[in-house]
Amino acid sequence: MMKIKYFAIIVLGLLIGLAASQPVSAQKKKTQLADQAFEDKQYFAAIDKYKKAYSKAKKNKAEKSRIAYQIAECYRFTNETKRAEAAYKRAIRMKHHRKEPLAVLYYADALKTNGKYNLAIEQYNEYAERVSNDPRGPEGANSCRLALKWKDLPSKYEVENIKKINSKVDDFAPSYADKFYNSIIFTSAREGSTGKDTDDWTGQNFSDLFFAKMDRKKTWNNPVLLDESEVVNTVANEGVSTLNSTFSKMYFTRCGNVKGEKKGCQIYTSTRRGKSMGAPQMLILGSDTNATVGHPTLSKDEKMIIFSSDKGDGYGGKDLYMATRKDKESDFRLIRNLGPVINTMGDEMFPFLRDDTVLYFASDRLPGMGGLDIFKSSYVDEKWSKPVNLKPPINSSNDDFAIVFKAGKESGLFSTNRKGGRGGDDIWSFIEPPVEFTLSGVVKDDMTLQYIIGADIKLIGSNGSSITAKSDPKGYFNFGKTQLKPFTSYEIIVSKEDYFNITGRITTVDVNVSMDFVYDFLLQPIPDEAIVLPEILYDLDKWNLKPQYQDSLQGLIQTLGQNPTIIVELASHTDTRADDNYNDILSQKRAESVIYYLIDRGIDPDRLVAKGYGERIPRTINKDMTRENFTLKKGTILSENYIASLPNDNMKEAAHQLNRRTDFRVISRDFVPKATIEEIASEAEIDIIINPEKNAIPFTQGKGEAVMSTCIINGYNMEFTYVKRVRGFNISIDEALRLLKEGAISKNDFEGDINKVLAEGTISDRAVFYLNEVRIGDNVVNDISATVIHDMEEQVMFGEATLKMFGKFTIDYDKKEIVFE
Repeated sequence: MMKIKYFAIIVLGLLIGLAASQPVSAQKKKTQLADQAFEDKQYFAAIDKYKKAYSKAKKNKAEKSRIAYQIAECYRFTNETKRAEAAYKRAIRMKHHRKEPLAVLYYADALKTNGKYNLAIEQYNEYAERVSNDPRGPEGANSCRLALKWKDLPSKYEVENIKKINSKVDDFAPSYADKFYNSIIFTSAREGSTGKDTDDWTGQNFSDLFFAKMDRKKTWNNPVLLDESEVVNTVANEGVSTLNSTFSKMYFTRCGNVKGEKKGCQIYTSTRRGKSMGAPQMLILGSDTNATVGHPTLSKDEKMIIFSSDKGDGYGGKDLYMATRKDKESDFRLIRNLGPVINTMGDEMFPFLRDDTVLYFASDRLPGMGGLDIFKSSYVDEKWSKPVNLKPPINSSNDDFAIVFKAGKESGLFSTNRKGGRGGDDIWSFIEPPVEFTLSGVVKDDMTLQYIIGADIKLIGSNGSSITAKSDPKGYFNFGKTQLKPFTSYEIIVSKEDYFNITGRITTVDVNVSMDFVYDFLLQPIPDEAIVLPEILYDLDKWNLKPQYQDSLQGLIQTLGQNPTIIVELASHTDTRADDNYNDILSQKRAESVIYYLIDRGIDPDRLVAKGYGERIPRTINKDMTRENFTLKKGTILSENYIASLPNDNMKEAAHQLNRRTDFRVISRDFVPKATIEEIASEAEIDIIINPEKNAIPFTQGKGEAVMSTCIINGYNMEFTYVKRVRGFNISIDEALRLLKEGAISKNDFEGDINKVLAEGTISDRAVFYLNEVRIGDNVVNDISATVIHDMEEQVMFGEATLKMFGKFTIDYDKKEIVFE
């Protein structure tokens, strides 16, 4: 008898070393019976015998420590790792490791299998000190360190216990039984096995081959014996099978069970005949028919077999061997060990040959996580490559073995006794889920944090693909699994009218697991006010663009290039010296110099509007600045009178130079780019305001004293209602929301807690915010405070105090004009 998982040559029914004619003590007799059972590999039966002998040993400390060690060995062979750990610890505590250092090594192995890696490292190091020439000490410690690392770096496989197939005892080593992979043949010691005896190695039934099949709903039916006629299944142990590529012939392992005979394990074949199996024939593997072999796997043409054996010419326990033959009807002759790259001092078992070139197998001595681990090796240039551990979740700190794959798929079955099973060894499924990608995100206004509806999100792939999506009412966009491909880099371009474009990048290159990319975007509104760029200043009476200021225009050129629908106004100014007519002409030439420079850099002249304002708009300092050791405060207007008041000529000249400038501002966002531009005009029309008209605006008469006219608020036209006694600058909720959604105002312009003021997608009543610019006629007021009124029908309403901020005025009711001085 044997355990099909750990096959070996055994002798049954012999009591070695017992002489009936020689009387022995009761204690010694119990010990001899236990030792005989252990020698016969009846480990389960030996445990109880050793326990009885231990209780009789009394004061014989040496014998008690030896028995304690033997009990630990029995637990090791029956794979009861937790009990083995405790038993080895007891034997070491009784100093048995001084006589048998292997107690420390096996104690470390048990700790490792139970997942106690740090404690195991200590014991492996202890063993290495005691037996310095045995590589198993440092190798075991290194395996534990790797296992600790691998636990946090699992592979992409997903695993699941197949509960419908498994029982409370050992179920393992499945092989697929049809080309659709809907049925399996596997090994089990469950109730219903052939024979009534109990295997004294395992304490379970002798193992048999069972059959299980999935129904149309992909649900496993209850397993049944592969055959009940005792043709394949017998009172011995049968198991660990494989089928040829046509599923017409089965190769399996059988271990004899005849008392008094020296009998190991052999590989047998059986031909499938419908639902029945043909009489097994022992496979001849070379001339030594007494060699113990098992766990077969075949090449597709059946001319090569790989199997496990504990032949004496190996490297340790059980090694993997290869045998070949000239055709599938001949005997296998050329048998050779797979060599030290594959085989170790431990056990190598359960081989599975995939596509004739990739070998999967289990080993308990290669760097692994616990007991048996599954490894992979490829046959390249007529030699096997260094085995690679499959790592979690395929491998665990327990036994993991007997893996099989579906042809052409990264899915299949394997065996393990890890936690989460039904009991003993169980069959688990595994699959490498397809690597799939998605991309989603939300587009919001950077200034208001409001959702942007209808933004275009273009996904451009390095593989030449181009896909476009639009943001929904919540600003959400999504690209699905079929739209993103592996090994591809993507550029994301987000655009929306009246906003600057924004881009992002993602890549699926070197991404080996499925991933849902999330990329949110904040779009910046195109502002109505001047684009912030470095200053452009001019020398006195000069209009040529200085080289140092040419570079400062690169920012504007880039902005125009990225946003081809905007039109820019360039407003040039002079200082207050010379007469108005001269300054108007000079400012025209300064505007022209900038226009020509931009045209030379490829900017369409139709996108450029130049205005020469002469000296009529002195510069307002928008932040503190120092010139000639004198600080000009924010809000200072560099008027002729102010400059004259400065204490010295250097300061006056600096102020005049600040007035000599060109400003930039976006005045339109609806330019239609030309498909091609064959020639760019050498000149552009320049609009020059030389003699401004009378500063007056028309109005219509409302109820009572109310008058209504138009103003421009942050670049947007609105109708205002003037009523003399009204306080403050008031704006309706609809117009305030329009400014917010269009980007004319932002979250930064509001007073108070912005999360409350802009809650629920609206603006709270009586909320206060600041307008950057309000223009009435030719008069401009900056940084004006506005109050949102929910129940106000008028778009904008203010009174006398507010209108005076724009300058002295009179209301001509006859001509229906508001005239500013």
